[in-house]
Amino acid sequence: LPRDLASSPSVSGESPWRLLGPAGAGARAARAPPLPFVSLVSLVSRSFEGGSRPARWRWGAREPPRPPLRLRGFPWRLPDSGRGRHYWVPTSKRLFGGQIVGQALVAAAKSVSEDVHVHSLHCYFVRAGDPKVPVLYQVERTRTGASFSVRSVKAVQHGKAIFICQASFQQAQPSPVQHQFSMPPIPPPEELLTHEELIDKCIRDPELRKKYQIGLNRIAAQEVPVEIKLVDLPILGQQKAKQMFWVRARGYIGEGDMKMHCCVAAYISDYAFLGTAMLPHQHRHQVRFMVSLDHSMWFHAPFRADHWMLYECESPWAGGSRGLVHGRLWRRDGVLAVTCAQEGVIRLKQELESKL
Repeated sequence: LPRDLASSPSVSGESPWRLLGPAGAGARAARAPPLPFVSLVSLVSRSFEGGSRPARWRWGAREPPRPPLRLRGFPWRLPDSGRGRHYWVPTSKRLFGGQIVGQALVAAAKSVSEDVHVHSLHCYFVRAGDPKVPVLYQVERTRTGASFSVRSVKAVQHGKAIFICQASFQQAQPSPVQHQFSMPPIPPPEELLTHEELIDKCIRDPELRKKYQIGLNRIAAQEVPVEIKLVDLPILGQQKAKQMFWVRARGYIGEGDMKMHCCVAAYISDYAFLGTAMLPHQHRHQVRFMVSLDHSMWFHAPFRADHWMLYECESPWAGGSRGLVHGRLWRRDGVLAVTCAQEGVIRLKQELESKL
């Protein structure tokens, strides 16, 4: 661990955060080398309403890292008035929707007390994000109640809103009314290949490349800050509008504040999610572009975003150039941790008719 991280004093006796002094991310180059996960978790100002000196915080200093420690893409940097920077940009050259959701939740979580936790959020993607400029996150304290608190977040670029979100936080309240679905029986992640291993296997075996629709971009797979293990490989022409894969953040977060695990889960939840709606159709149509319109999440139980979770995704409907997807994030012990829903635009490439 970095020397300043290992020797930093605790801000409070039970807090997992460490105060490391004034923030210096604003001077970093846009193409800075990848940093350890602990230094990417959060760089925020103490107040999103201004007037406070920004400080750098890092996560779980006492816990040993598990490999791989180096992490690309988790942009939990919000220096000076809630401005977020970008680390991983998809091939579409637009801002990744999960990044905006995750950063907006970081901003909202910094405006509530430590004894409340997010239980739901509802977002709309208004305009395409520009990866060349930072995002300004503006937080409005809509309501602060005895049990529930609501925060509204607006993400702004070039003076216009690109994203709006409302997040609701709740104090822990026990209840005898409890039930959940059952986790589907699937192989554990240790028995499955990683995305990178699967790509290497398909490159070596041309028959696998023909049978399964696997992207063969190893560099892109390594740059994504999410580790994935597919449960069922997509077979050409035989795929239903459903997929399941094990997923976790690359790097080590540790125990600590549940708010940060929820922010990382928000980032993860948008990865490969909307594509579920195209699985039954991708052997007949090519996608011109596919973008999210809205995104909702409900948080049910504590979890670790750096531990394997099963992401069960399905699309109950598609039509009108839109697709609807539902998702469930399961802990390994069968507890339903998060439920997700999203609708997005799906536009296809025009097929040229033969003149023969």
